[in-house]
Amino acid sequence: MDFSISAPNKHFVFCNAKDIMVLHMDRNDYYGGESTSLNLIQIHKVPATDMEALKSPLMGIFEKRRARKFFIYVQDYNESDPKTHEGMDLTRVSTRELIAKYGLDDNTVDFIGHALALHRDDRYLDEPALDTVKRMKLYAESLARFAGGSPYIYPLYGLGELPQAFARLSAVYGGTYMLNKPECKVEFDEEGKVCGVTSEGETAKCKKVVCDPSYLPNKTRKVGKVARAIAIMSHPIPNTNDSHSAQVILPQKQLGRKSDMYLFCCSYSHNVAPKGKFIAFVSTEAETDHPETELKPGIDLLGPVDEIFFETYDRYEPVNEPSLDNCFISTSYDATTHFESTVVDVLNMYTLITGKVLDLNVDLSAASAAEE
Repeated sequence: MDFSISAPNKHFVFCNAKDIMVLHMDRNDYYGGESTSLNLIQIHKVPATDMEALKSPLMGIFEKRRARKFFIYVQDYNESDPKTHEGMDLTRVSTRELIAKYGLDDNTVDFIGHALALHRDDRYLDEPALDTVKRMKLYAESLARFAGGSPYIYPLYGLGELPQAFARLSAVYGGTYMLNKPECKVEFDEEGKVCGVTSEGETAKCKKVVCDPSYLPNKTRKVGKVARAIAIMSHPIPNTNDSHSAQVILPQKQLGRKSDMYLFCCSYSHNVAPKGKFIAFVSTEAETDHPETELKPGIDLLGPVDEIFFETYDRYEPVNEPSLDNCFISTSYDATTHFESTVVDVLNMYTLITGKVLDLNVDLSAASAAEE
């Protein structure tokens, strides 16, 4: 197989401590990349710290100073230390009110909210500011995790390596796998609780089932639709410093849309394409039935393409009560090119299944030193 194209067009998000730590794409033989954001026609790297704000071409000199003050506030903010709050209760103050205090203009708000905090629409502006501040701190901490210039990481050979790694680790702890089984039917007992999964006349007995919406369509509801394009190219995305991998976020306001548009590019350097080839994904929450037209603003940024393919797929979320049927159903992948929303879904499912909150407090520096 010449190309390895993963079904979800996602970056990899790594969990650390009680929040989600988004790691960068490390520049070595295994990973590589940059994180970028779109501002109208030009593509620029997102400033994530006060020092980067002063150097960013996204803002004029006076806006840079205002942004720097805001970034310093975010960097210094400690939820448990009132001295860092500057008299504001971020559980009550909206993001719009917080931003107004620093006088930031709309373009700055766009890249902060959508490219740093990774909000998918503008509803966050009227919600408590604490979530946005935490998201921004997470981005900056992830950026500083390694000296590579991006908070994202992507696996060599593509996302298929993630379930393979999980399968190997699970097998060490006694997990059993029956792969590529057709027409799996979930079985229920007389009380309506799951009791097994049947395929090809064989039934694997179980007390709980964890699955995606396709296995139990009668326990889910449609909540949206994603439009996506997959392009094969012979060059990186223009204006990204010839990066072999990049994420580009097009804020909804700049496109006149209700939700953002996302670009993601990977290449032969990740062993997902033949030498000299690049794979780009363009995706968004579908607002029409014409993906070719709807995705055009993102596709126009790609430059010449060798081949391009379009698709749409419906998004579903569970409507069942897991405590009654022991079925734990994930939410369909959204249009984002990062795993932020997916990891939140997985953490919530873990709590539903086990009754516990997953504790990911790990001293990564100590763990790395122990391995060495």
